[in-house]
Amino acid sequence: MRYVGALDQGTTSTRFMIFDENGAIVSSDQKEHRQILPQAGWVEHDANEIWERTQEVIRGALKNAGITGSQLSTIGITNQRETTVAWSRSSGQPLSHAIVWQDTRTTEILNRLSEAEQNEVIRRTGLAIAPYFSASKMTWLLERSLAVNQEDLCLGTIDSWLIFKLTGKQVHATDVTNASRTMLMDLETLDWHPELLKLFGVKKEMLPVIKASVSHFGQTDPSGPFGAAIPIAGVLGDQQAAMFGQVCFERGESKTTYGTGNFALLNTGNEIVRSKHGLLTTLCYQFEGRAPIYALEGSVAVTGSAVQWLRDQLQIIEKSSDIESLAASVPDNGGLYFVPAFSGLFAPYWRSDARGAIVGMTRASTKAHIARATLEAICYQTRDVLDAMSKDSGVSLREMKVDGGITVNALCMQMQSDIMQIDISRPVINETTALGAAYAAGLAVGIWTNQEVLKAKWKESARFKPDKGSLLATDGYLSWQKAISRTLDWVEN
Repeated sequence: MRYVGALDQGTTSTRFMIFDENGAIVSSDQKEHRQILPQAGWVEHDANEIWERTQEVIRGALKNAGITGSQLSTIGITNQRETTVAWSRSSGQPLSHAIVWQDTRTTEILNRLSEAEQNEVIRRTGLAIAPYFSASKMTWLLERSLAVNQEDLCLGTIDSWLIFKLTGKQVHATDVTNASRTMLMDLETLDWHPELLKLFGVKKEMLPVIKASVSHFGQTDPSGPFGAAIPIAGVLGDQQAAMFGQVCFERGESKTTYGTGNFALLNTGNEIVRSKHGLLTTLCYQFEGRAPIYALEGSVAVTGSAVQWLRDQLQIIEKSSDIESLAASVPDNGGLYFVPAFSGLFAPYWRSDARGAIVGMTRASTKAHIARATLEAICYQTRDVLDAMSKDSGVSLREMKVDGGITVNALCMQMQSDIMQIDISRPVINETTALGAAYAAGLAVGIWTNQEVLKAKWKESARFKPDKGSLLATDGYLSWQKAISRTLDWVEN
């Protein structure tokens, strides 16, 4: 039996999973890391803490599986995407906390761009002008005079930080999916674009080499957590990895991942589709030596993290899974709507001036209504994105593949089906992000011969069908849009 490892470094935790050649889970280990919130709008991670957690979960999963690192044929890496790290090439130490994708501190930097410059960025990168992406975070770090010789400075997303550390400081590389989220890569050339680098004050030498997602990135350092030289053969940003895990390899196929945020992707094949309805154009994946596959993406900043907010800040639930029973204890939201625009609104609105709001409260409102409104907010935000996707692609979705933590919540998935009036399909292996990274690496080294083999492995665990008479899809959605309008123009730029 051959084994493939997948390192899944997410916004709130790091996980290492081991799969066998049948694509079945052999073992896993997972650990959370701190969310550092120095002031309003700032979200940071300690890159060294993430590296420590990475080593711990690798050793933990190997121990749980009863195998050694040398028994792994290859590993894949998937990661939170736009989060940005600066570190010293020589010492291998971070020069500051990582700036997380949710962070909004760089709005002022983006406001410096002229309209012509903004249009050029959008045209070349397919992204929106938002602090979500990495380039303005890099500018912010560079303008604060990082205490290092610029020739010794490395900048990158979390995947490149982990590749650097895992290879014993030998490789500074990223893949096309992560590079496409920086606001510095040209969608057509798949390389760092000189004009974009100049615009954000970043030197190409600071950045990682861009490689295909399914290719050889280097080998792990035998003195590291694997204790052996293992090929790193697949790297994908987390949402693209979920597409891979959901085997959405054909044009027109889509999936939605429910994590800290929500991310819906639609495979557009070899065509770069420019969105007219607030979506992003991004890379879906690339095999070495082949043409890239592109996607449309809708990104929602706060979904699962809204449940964490109820747990940690409001303390109305003890654990995240408690939200389902609490929400189910009332028949509806009691007229209460919650828009969790903690970091502004992402797709399809792209309003960094928005902030969270709970509207429609009465004296009869309870924590159960807030819980139910939170689940509805996850579903309404997803509909906003999928409606935009249908308009851009000209394709009406008949069903949606879903994955991620909240999809185990049957109430939420039924709400999603009712709100969108389509079937919702959940796979047997729900951890499709890690599975996708494993699939990419396994394809690169020949564990699996082609994508058709992987498609045959996909199996459905549950299907949710819409209530055709549900008011959530009509009156509820109109009230949701009214609630959205109440969150706008809250922050003065």
